[in-house]
Amino acid sequence: MSELFNLNGKTALVTGSSRGLGFAFAQALAEHGADVILNGTRVDRLEQAAQLLADRGFAADALAFDVADEHAVVAAFESLDRQNRQVDILINNAGIQLRKPLTELAVAEWHRVLDTNLTSAFLVGREAAKRMITRGKGGKIINIGSLTSECARATVAPYTVSKGGIKMLTRAMTAEWAAHKIQINAIGPGYMATDMNEALLSNPQFDGWVKSRTPAGRWGLPEELAGAAIFLASRASDYVNGQIIYVDGGMLAVL
Repeated sequence: MSELFNLNGKTALVTGSSRGLGFAFAQALAEHGADVILNGTRVDRLEQAAQLLADRGFAADALAFDVADEHAVVAAFESLDRQNRQVDILINNAGIQLRKPLTELAVAEWHRVLDTNLTSAFLVGREAAKRMITRGKGGKIINIGSLTSECARATVAPYTVSKGGIKMLTRAMTAEWAAHKIQINAIGPGYMATDMNEALLSNPQFDGWVKSRTPAGRWGLPEELAGAAIFLASRASDYVNGQIIYVDGGMLAVL
């Protein structure tokens, strides 16, 4: 059974992985044997994160590029090609949040969130899939959704739309790439205790709402996403495709 979850010999690229959920995903993959490539735009923070994993004895390095910039994405994969490095596992984790009422939202702000959260998953996924198809050995693509892949909240419309799009992008990728032995799935985290949610965690009213609304009665921890990520990145999910697994303490299960 343990061999089903063994990632030895696999190379994994995790976008937006210098901290938070992305770093938790990268660490989990490394712990299960994968050679991990961390991605971000802050070179200093990215190299620190890669060094932290390397100091723990894991194979990890950094590749800085803007996932929302098509030319930068293509150049990054061409750089990997020249190094004869192939991405077997991709986690499209990069994302941002913007809290503002729709009536006050500028078009540029709308596009910035959608480009970072949704278009980036298409761009990086496209380049990874092209190479997976050419090699003929398949691969794993894991897109990161959200509770807002299913439900909306006021003041986070661009984020909601982008994460709803992630769910359907996952299905669209499945429709075209599953025949090439590529499994494309998604993870929908619930409310997680990360630096991205620091303002919400420190707001007593919102903190109370999350805890009362979630059957588990608490916020999730980044490391609690590791099980779903390893399952979807490994042989254990070879016949799982087009799904989104919600790791949310039961929030979506109840009214």
